[in-house]
Amino acid sequence: MNQNKWIGVVAVVTLILGTYLAITIAPPDSMKKPLSEQTKHMSWYPQARALHDFTLTNHHNETMTNADLNGKWTLAFVGYTFCPDICPVTLAEINKVYPELALQASSTPLQIWFLSVDPKRDTTERLNEYINYFNQDFVASTGPHDQLFPLVRSMGMMYAMSDDMSNPNYLVDHSASIVVINPEGNVVGRFKPKQELGQLSISDMEELKDDVPILLKQG
Repeated sequence: MNQNKWIGVVAVVTLILGTYLAITIAPPDSMKKPLSEQTKHMSWYPQARALHDFTLTNHHNETMTNADLNGKWTLAFVGYTFCPDICPVTLAEINKVYPELALQASSTPLQIWFLSVDPKRDTTERLNEYINYFNQDFVASTGPHDQLFPLVRSMGMMYAMSDDMSNPNYLVDHSASIVVINPEGNVVGRFKPKQELGQLSISDMEELKDDVPILLKQG
């Protein structure tokens, strides 16, 4: 075989090998599994849900709208600062894994959002003190119920105020899942709380450690 034929054979083999490696190591988007098949624990909604338009006030006394969710993955938790158990424990547990999760973020950052559904007691000052106790990078906000009710419903969550709000220590019933919002500002799923006898029903942080990095790497 002359030199030109050898060069041709080598070129063809190199092209085939390069194509194989490109597909194997960095497959094109059309060949990648959807995110819902890559994660192990997260409960995905059949379709992404658009959040109801909202205008809230955050813990810095600044306006917060849907636009503040764009360009980042957001883990949202619905609750209130006077919550005696699930809220503080969930935020404390998220704070434990947050440094590791945040390191996985590249061009798409991770945001932790605490949505208070108790605007009567959760003033800006109280929200600021409360959320900073857990982590200064976390965001907290609240607003009037005509903003909160449709927003929480659009997340697939719920809350209900006590019948006797004249009692200063009234409780608020609320969902305990951690809601996942994509960089387009749409709800795509949630991490459900674990139901274990004698234990608080909160989401498993090991599940977050498994799945959230996959979301962040997707961008």
